[in-house]
Amino acid sequence: MGLKTFKGGVHPYDGKELSKEKPIKDLVPQGEMVYPLSQHIGAPAVACVAVGDTVLRGQKIADAGGFVSAPIYSSVSGKIKAIEPRRVPTGDMVNSIVIESDGKFIEKGFEGCDDYTKLSKEELIKKIQDAGIVGMGGAGFPTHVKLSPNNPEKIEFIIANCAECEPYLTSDYRSMVEEPEKLITGMKIILQLFPKAKGLLGIEDNKNDVIESLSKLCEKEPRLEVVPLMTKYPQGGERQLIKACTGREINSKKLPADAGCIVDNVATINAVYTAVVEGKPVMDRIFTITGDAIMEPRNFCICIGTSYKEILEAAEGYVREPQKLISGGPMMGFALMDVDVPTTKTSGALVALSEDEVSKFETTACINCGRCVEACPENLIPSRLSKFSDHGDKEQFEKWYGLECIECGSCSFVCPARQPLAQAIKTMKKMVLADKRKK
Repeated sequence: MGLKTFKGGVHPYDGKELSKEKPIKDLVPQGEMVYPLSQHIGAPAVACVAVGDTVLRGQKIADAGGFVSAPIYSSVSGKIKAIEPRRVPTGDMVNSIVIESDGKFIEKGFEGCDDYTKLSKEELIKKIQDAGIVGMGGAGFPTHVKLSPNNPEKIEFIIANCAECEPYLTSDYRSMVEEPEKLITGMKIILQLFPKAKGLLGIEDNKNDVIESLSKLCEKEPRLEVVPLMTKYPQGGERQLIKACTGREINSKKLPADAGCIVDNVATINAVYTAVVEGKPVMDRIFTITGDAIMEPRNFCICIGTSYKEILEAAEGYVREPQKLISGGPMMGFALMDVDVPTTKTSGALVALSEDEVSKFETTACINCGRCVEACPENLIPSRLSKFSDHGDKEQFEKWYGLECIECGSCSFVCPARQPLAQAIKTMKKMVLADKRKK
């Protein structure tokens, strides 16, 4: 039987060999920790501490600002130093809680659960909500909202995004290698919310060792199945994963739940396990620091709020001065101007590259080769959408389904004219959506 996949996509150099075999190592932060109050989609969290307060590791420092929001917890023990705007990885200034760590990591008491199968659906959702879990693959959507669809009885598939298709990133891979039981138990907890659903673990075939180990763990789990996927970017995209695993399709006007699916990534599902079984909120996450400019590429378990600078120092700094720093992966991540910014719940990687290959090339005219059309996983015509963007033609942009773009960057990657197609489409998409919100 052939590997499952989707139409389109590209095969960039994956760079995973730099950190793939590096076991997860705990990183103990020093000094100041910064917790932006907006680390998720939805209303920012609201500080529930004051300057001068002493806090423990695992203590709530900010309440959710609404239903579509999430609380924030301190990952260290120490004193509240300030509540003020601080620069975040995207470059924005965001109101943040600053804690001076005492270096002792004294924990607040946590109440675990010996048998989660005895918990009601409402109790499970409350534990997930109270823990502050959001989409830790980068989206940041509050998980308790995702797990509370309008028609829960219509959910047929819970899909674990184990693809990790973004080049260079290996944090999910190391988690699956070192603690696969967490992922399996986390999936079983989510399945408890949806009695009619089946759990699918979609894994690219460049991780055959993980496919084998997780398949063994699923042998006695009738509701769980490992789905081997073709290694191709963006195989881990939500729509592409649903298509590959179930054959179902959604667009920008639909949610995965409309196709009977819920998709969560490895880090998020592991956080569900930690919240329900161990009673611990989101305080830590697995983080990859890699790239040919890094002295010692590693996978760290970091305390959220640790600065990128401190993680860089823990990886022995640069072997050569980088021309490009990226938060996340090179396809869907964003450029970092400064490493003296805090990690958040959605921070998964720092990639440092010795050469900025993109800036070397001069953009030329479109030669109408159609490569962007072949690569687009949404069956769009990126070259045409880019022209609409250049001309400010919002009407034609929307008419030609520009809002269906998932911003994966595959079109820009294959363009022989080196045109910034994805950037142009993304810019116009933001403008069109802003107009719709005004109306």
